Amino acid sequence: MRNEKVSFVLDVRRLALLRDFSVHRTIAATAEALHLTGPAVSQQLAALEREAGVPLLEKHGRTLRLTAAGRLLVKHAEVVLGDLASAEAALDGLRGGDRAPVRVAAFPSAARVLLPDVWARLAAGAAADGTGPAELRIAEHEPDAAVGALRRREADIAVVHAYSLLPRDVPAGCEQHRLLDEPVLLALPAALADRLRLAAGESADLAGLAAENWLMPGPETSCHELTRRACGAAGFVPRPVALASDFAVLTALVGAGAGVALVPRMALPAALDGVSLHPPADPVTRTVSALLASGTSRQPALRRVLECLVAAAGAAA
Repeated sequence: MRNEKVSFVLDVRRLALLRDFSVHRTIAATAEALHLTGPAVSQQLAALEREAGVPLLEKHGRTLRLTAAGRLLVKHAEVVLGDLASAEAALDGLRGGDRAPVRVAAFPSAARVLLPDVWARLAAGAAADGTGPAELRIAEHEPDAAVGALRRREADIAVVHAYSLLPRDVPAGCEQHRLLDEPVLLALPAALADRLRLAAGESADLAGLAAENWLMPGPETSCHELTRRACGAAGFVPRPVALASDFAVLTALVGAGAGVALVPRMALPAALDGVSLHPPADPVTRTVSALLASGTSRQPALRRVLECLVAAAGAAA
């Protein structure tokens, strides 16, 4: 007998389900996110395995995980689903579909500085073309949580940051749009800056602050790790005397003389009483980006919000 090539067709909906399983990690969580039953998810994934002709899932203790073939298929599914999203966006543009609500997940300082400007630009555009105002649904999330919301399709745009000492990979199935690079500044009590004979805006060597008290974000944040890495590069481990998730709190504590802190420029509050700002001698930057699911930036509503984000970031730079 001749060996005949066996052809098969993979169901796109089942590919999307496999991709969702890779995000949610369990059958139960995938079923809950998609408003399906667990058996329905299992049956569809089993059908996809039959179509693929190789195992896509394997038991790992009491749970399931992707096999090597499953992980490979997820990578291809991301491409296929991104292309489909681009096609849907093109058709949506032809239909004039630009009034859909846009869900934005952003870290707090970006939400405070950028999103009011975005809202104003959207409103001005709507007034100019005679259409109704765009609807924004905003959620404050630290970058990891924002990426998770985007991957779970709970957000359309994730505004995230990465530090020069702490880079962040672009997640699979996402496209990145760089918004701005901002400096990370050293906030010193004014009295300490005077003792060190540092004029406002003059660069400061972190190594000379090894004995100082440090004020830092919580250990669950990348900003906390950024401070540890910057101080580590200067040859010491910082001694935190206070942890707070809000940079406004940290800078207020700096003004009260409690210690020193590294603060991204966009996170600085309007009032800086008793605080002297200095760039580190070894500069540190924070890159702010917008992440979208691959192919979705062509959707009219998302494209308008992204354009306004880029403009707002340019004004804030």
